[in-house]
Amino acid sequence: MNPSSESIQAPDPDTVLGNVRVALAEDVGSGDITANLIDPGAVATARVITREDGVLCGRPWVDAVFGELGATVAIDWQVADGDNIGPGDTLFTATGPARALLTGERTALNFLQLLSGTATTCRHYADLVAGIGAKLLDTRKTVPGLRVAQKYAVRCGGCYNHRMGLYDAFLVKENHIAACGGIAAAVKTAREQVPGAPVEVEVENRAELEAAIAAGADRVMLDNFNLEDMRSAVDYNAGRAELEASGNVTEQTLLPIAETGVDYVSIGALTKEVRALDLSLRLV
Repeated sequence: MNPSSESIQAPDPDTVLGNVRVALAEDVGSGDITANLIDPGAVATARVITREDGVLCGRPWVDAVFGELGATVAIDWQVADGDNIGPGDTLFTATGPARALLTGERTALNFLQLLSGTATTCRHYADLVAGIGAKLLDTRKTVPGLRVAQKYAVRCGGCYNHRMGLYDAFLVKENHIAACGGIAAAVKTAREQVPGAPVEVEVENRAELEAAIAAGADRVMLDNFNLEDMRSAVDYNAGRAELEASGNVTEQTLLPIAETGVDYVSIGALTKEVRALDLSLRLV
């Protein structure tokens, strides 16, 4: 089932504005010398369409781009974030000073096409396991500086967010375990240092799985387990911890993995292997 716009947690406005300011500074620099060829009093309307099927995402960034340019630009959206779109669909029209429309065009479309591409990829993967209980999670494999944006796009596409970064949840991996002196010690220290923070432990075999569950981990990541071992892990776990499958997840392997009974499947491709959607802006 596709998410409704009301069910998608909105991005932090300050983060959106920060993204936009960096992008505009990168593109506009000391000023748009080409847009300055246009009469400063000229007013125009621009229409943005998509040339292909996809899922829309990025409205807050587009709105912020034109708002940050200091001009009065009226944007009339025809679709909401999370909506399916198809070739020739009008996404929005924008009316205001022609200079502002053309100065903001590339920055606005860069955000919209990247985030719509991310949401489209996520919708594709979500559809592959529709009706299965496992939730699909993103990872930290995001475009630097645009993690909040891409993780918002993941939600628009019908998938779910893993931890935002290194600060909001523990993910204890092989090197952490070795440095801490074992799984039990790592989990115990995590509970003491940041009470209430989720603790996840990555395991590579049955013995480590048993140790993580015995230590009271909230979630256990099954790293590159085969299907038989995943099913065995689900049976052994018996609901004591959440189980997350990770590693070698492709379009072909996703459904069999989800059908093992794990609670989550994490997929780096949701944000890493993304192709921007083909969009076009024209003055009308």
